[in-house]
Amino acid sequence: MMDITALRGDTPACANMVHFNNAGAALMPRPVVNALTGHLALEAALGGYEAEAAAADGLAAFYTEFAALLNADPSEIAYVENATRAWDMAFYGLPLKEGDRILTHASEYVSNYLAFLQLAQRRGIEIDLVPSDASGQIDVEAIPALITPRTRVIAITHVPTQGGLVNPAQEVGRIAREHGLLYVLDACQSVGQIDVDVQRIGCDVLSGTGRKYLRGPRGTGFLYMRSTLADQTDPPFIDLRAATWTGPNSYEWAPGAKRFENWERYMAGQIGLGVAVGYARAIGLPAIEARVVEISNQLRAALTDIPGIDVQDLGTRKSGIVTFTKDGVAPQDIFKALKAQKMNVSVALTTSARLDMVPRGLTEGLTRASVHYYNTEEEVSRFAAAVGAL
Repeated sequence: MMDITALRGDTPACANMVHFNNAGAALMPRPVVNALTGHLALEAALGGYEAEAAAADGLAAFYTEFAALLNADPSEIAYVENATRAWDMAFYGLPLKEGDRILTHASEYVSNYLAFLQLAQRRGIEIDLVPSDASGQIDVEAIPALITPRTRVIAITHVPTQGGLVNPAQEVGRIAREHGLLYVLDACQSVGQIDVDVQRIGCDVLSGTGRKYLRGPRGTGFLYMRSTLADQTDPPFIDLRAATWTGPNSYEWAPGAKRFENWERYMAGQIGLGVAVGYARAIGLPAIEARVVEISNQLRAALTDIPGIDVQDLGTRKSGIVTFTKDGVAPQDIFKALKAQKMNVSVALTTSARLDMVPRGLTEGLTRASVHYYNTEEEVSRFAAAVGAL
C-alpha cells in the first residue's frame, strides 16, 4: 500500500495535534486551501461576477470530478451549500402524498428523520422502521416483508454518525430495484472514506458534504440524482439558476440536477470542493478506504484493551468512525480532557440518534474518535494512553 500518511505534509494546521475529529470536519489539504484563498483573492481584486467568469474552468471541474468519483454523469450532480440542504432538496421534491410509506432504519440521521416526521404531519405519509440484524445494521432480509402497495421510498444513512457501522447499501439497492422503489442514500460520512459507486449501489439519490472525509471546505455539499428521476422531481425552492422564466405565467426547470442549485452560491467553496475531490481521486479511493479500515481497526483494538472502555461500534463492516464509552466518565468530560492535550474528538448526543442510542442504553451519548488516512500508528498509541489515564 502507498504511504498516504506522508500526505500529512499537505495539511497546514495539524502540527502537534492528534486530530480524530474528521467526522465533524477533516483537515483540509494545502491545494484545497490554496484554491479557496486564490478565488477569494480574485473576488477581492475583480469583484464577484468577474471572478466567477475567470474561474469558469474550476467551477465546471466540480461536476466532472464528482461524476468521476461517484460513477455518474456530470448532469446528475448539483452543488448545494451543505449535506442536509442537498438531502432536503431531493427528498421534499419527491412526489409523495397521503398514505404513502417510507422505509428507514433506526440509525437514520436526525435531520432526515425530522423531515419524515414533518411530512407525516404535512402530507400524512407513514414511516416504517426496518429492524436491525444481530450486528446492529439494517436487516436486509426483513425489508421485503415490510413493503406494501403504498411503499414508495427506502431512505437510509450509509455510515451513521453514532455507531461505526457501514450499512449494506448495495444490498438495500438490490431490493429497491426489485420492488420499483425510490432509494435515497445519505452518504455524508461515507463519500471520501469509502469507494462509493452509485451504479453499483443502485441509489436514485445520494447526498453528502465537503467538510468531512472529502477534506473540503465547510459550507459546501453535493447532490447526485439519477437523470430519469431528476426531470420528474419538483424541488421545494426555485430561483433563476434552477429554472428559466419563459413567459408571464410560465417557467421551465433546468435539466438534470441543476434544478436543485441556487444562483447565489459560495463560488470559492465549489471550486475548493472540486479540488478536494480531485485530490482524493489522485490518491485513489480504494487506497484511502484500505488505510481508513487499517487505522480504525488499530484504534478499536487499542481502546478494547483499556479497562473500563467499551467500544460501541456496530455492524459487520466498520467505518472510520470509532465510538466508545468509559465507565464513570461522561463523554463531554472525555472531550474536555483530551482537548486540553491537543487531541480532537467529538461527542454524539442521544438527541442526534434517539431511535438507535436510547435502546442501547447510551443516554449520556458517545465519544467519537474518527480517523482518516493521515492519522498514524503513533497517534493511535498516544491517544489510547491518554484515554487510559483519564
